Amino acid sequence: MRNSSRISIGLNMGKNWMLRSILFVFWCLWSVGCAVPPDNTPKGSSDPSLLFAPHGGPGAWFNPWNERPRRYTDLFRWLSSRDSYTGEHRTPFDIPFVPNDGSSFGVPEQSASVTWVGHSTFAVHDGPDVFLTDPQFNTRALLPKRHHPPGVPIESIPASAFAVVSHNHYDHLDAYSVETLPATMTWFVPMGLAEWFREKGRQSVVELDWWQTAQHGRWRVTCVPSQHWSQRLDQWPNSTLWCAWVIASDEHTYFFAGDTGYFHGFAEIGKRFGPIDVALLPIGAYLPRWIMHYSHMNPAEAYQAFLDLRARWMVPCHWGTFDLTDEPIDEPPHELRRVVSAAGGSLAPIKVMAVGERWEIPHK
Repeated sequence: MRNSSRISIGLNMGKNWMLRSILFVFWCLWSVGCAVPPDNTPKGSSDPSLLFAPHGGPGAWFNPWNERPRRYTDLFRWLSSRDSYTGEHRTPFDIPFVPNDGSSFGVPEQSASVTWVGHSTFAVHDGPDVFLTDPQFNTRALLPKRHHPPGVPIESIPASAFAVVSHNHYDHLDAYSVETLPATMTWFVPMGLAEWFREKGRQSVVELDWWQTAQHGRWRVTCVPSQHWSQRLDQWPNSTLWCAWVIASDEHTYFFAGDTGYFHGFAEIGKRFGPIDVALLPIGAYLPRWIMHYSHMNPAEAYQAFLDLRARWMVPCHWGTFDLTDEPIDEPPHELRRVVSAAGGSLAPIKVMAVGERWEIPHK
C-alpha cells in the first residue's frame, strides 16, 4: 500500500511540470540558505586620515574608512544556514567563576586591580577610584539569557564610581543596570546617548565625539573610534555613535574596546596614547565570519589589536556570559591560546580571567 501510494504521487508529480518547477526552485533556495555563505566583508581603507574624517551626525553615523554593508536578508540567511562552528563542544561550559562580594571596592586600592563582572563589564579599582565598562548586571541582554550571575553584586559599586559606555546594544547598555547603579555616578557616552540617560534619571552624563577628551578628577577620559554600529528597539540604526575608550591618569592608562571589528585604528590609538597598561579586548561572538567579521573581532584579530596597541597586558572579554553567535560561549579563550601559540607569541601578557576574579595589575 505504501509503495503504490508513492508511485501514484510520483506519477502525478511527473505530469505536473509547474509543481516540479516550484519544488526545484524551493530546493535550490533552501540549499543556498542552508550553506554557510562566504565571507565577503569589505576590507576598507587603512588610510590613517580617515580615522579623523567626518563620520556623520545625529541620526546618521558611519565609519568613514569602511561603511557597514546593509543587507536586510542577512539575518534570514544566518538563521537558515548551517552552524559554522565545527570544533569541540564542552559539557558543561568551561567558564570559571570566583565568588566575590565586591567588598574590596569600599577601601582604596594600594595600586590597581581589575575585576571581571562578565561579558564586557569590568570594575577597575585604581587607588581610591572605581570605574565600570559597559555595565551589564541584568539576567538578559534583551533576549539572550545570562549564563552566570554577575561577578560582583551591583550593590557593591560605590556611589563615587564612574562608567564608560561604548554603544547602545543591549549586551552593553542595559536599562536595569543604569537605573540600579548609584544615581551619583558619572557616565561617559558617545554622541547621541546623553538624552537616553537623562530620561532614566541620570543627569551626570558627558557626551563625547571621537577624539574628544573630558577630565574627571585625576582621569582623562577620551572617546576614540571603533568599527561597529548602533541600534535599539527605540533607536534607529546608527542614530547614536559607537566608540572605544582610553581612560588615563598619571599612573595608569586603560584601553576599553567595547564592541569592534578589527581595523587600523588600533595602531593609531597605541601611537597616540601609549604606553597602554591594560587593553580590555573582545574575543567572542565571531562566528560566522561572513556576518560577524565587520563588527566583531575573532581571537586572532583581537591578539593583533593587542600588538597594534603595544599594551603591556591584554584582558579578553565579550565571551562566557551571553550566547550570541555560532561558536560556544566558552570557546574564544581556547581559540585565543591556539592562535597565539601558532603565531609564536607569548601567553604571559594575556590575562584570561574568571568571572568575579580580582586581578592586581603587576607593577611596571
